[in-house]
Amino acid sequence: MNICFKGTGHFLPEKVQSNEDFLAHEFYTEEGEPYAHSNQEIIEKFQAITGIQNRRYIDPKMRTSDMGFEAAKRAIEDAAIDKEAIDYIIFAHNFGDIRHGETQTDMLPSLASRVKHQLQIKNSKCICYDMIFGCPGWIEAVIQAKAFIGAGMAENCLIIGAEALSRVVDHNDRDSMIFADGAGACILGRTEETSGILGHSTATFANDEAYYLYYGTGNRAEPDDNTRYIKMLGRKVYELAVVEVPKAMAECLDAASISINELKKIFLHQANEKMDEAMVKRLYRHYQTEVPEHVMPMNIRDVGNNSVATVPILFDMVRRGMYKEHQLNKGDILLFASVGAGMNLNCLLYRY
Repeated sequence: MNICFKGTGHFLPEKVQSNEDFLAHEFYTEEGEPYAHSNQEIIEKFQAITGIQNRRYIDPKMRTSDMGFEAAKRAIEDAAIDKEAIDYIIFAHNFGDIRHGETQTDMLPSLASRVKHQLQIKNSKCICYDMIFGCPGWIEAVIQAKAFIGAGMAENCLIIGAEALSRVVDHNDRDSMIFADGAGACILGRTEETSGILGHSTATFANDEAYYLYYGTGNRAEPDDNTRYIKMLGRKVYELAVVEVPKAMAECLDAASISINELKKIFLHQANEKMDEAMVKRLYRHYQTEVPEHVMPMNIRDVGNNSVATVPILFDMVRRGMYKEHQLNKGDILLFASVGAGMNLNCLLYRY
């Protein structure tokens, strides 16, 4: 018996924030000095590197748990299961619920419990907890859920990844243009079919790398301003990712005795277009072969980097046929991988 995705769902806010919307922003260096380049030049370089043209921002009336609830409803419907049959709800995020106009995070009760409340699940044996693991949190939650199911502790698990990064960015920081909002979810459970998880790998680099992503002061903060925002050492993240993520993906393939030529799709964390392309090239270079066309779906141009939600959103979009050049067929070998704060990285090998 295998453990597979029974259903998936995603939610994207309606508001589209285009690159042009940043033309009126005031960008400052970490030292609090204005950049010599114009915003037009900054935005053009940003788009050339990241590939991002648009991103989605959450409605003022919503919070992260609300987006997770919407994605969860769609995953449950897609799986065609009774919500009372869910044994675990694991909600991967990093900043909890933040109300519009505020910066204080709210994690009590857990976002998983909030979703259970919104779903009106009455079963007290449906256990809820949150996963704080940086951008790879959704994949890591899937790995944990697999362990629960494999150990006979669960039959069905609801795994959600959601983030509202627009509420934790420093709008005077160029990196604020990368981040976006959204949610993705899945139902993981047992199956008699051949589809299912074939293997996985996880690593944490927490010596020099631990604070490549962190909570820091604004680039134009006043001396008495204690407000903190998401901050990133972009070059350091890039250098770690392009070396260690392909290595983990190769280890995952080799451990499962799966040839690189059998791989049909790679679902990577949508962090940066050039970084993702570099990771895939390095993976195929390891096996001394060329990267096949259409092996890597991407949605970052249209929805931005919504952190822990990128992989489940992209997977659901492809499953629902939203990209005609990316079709999934029964038996396809898929690889999921992510890297983020911690610094954590992981990958998951799957037969569709």
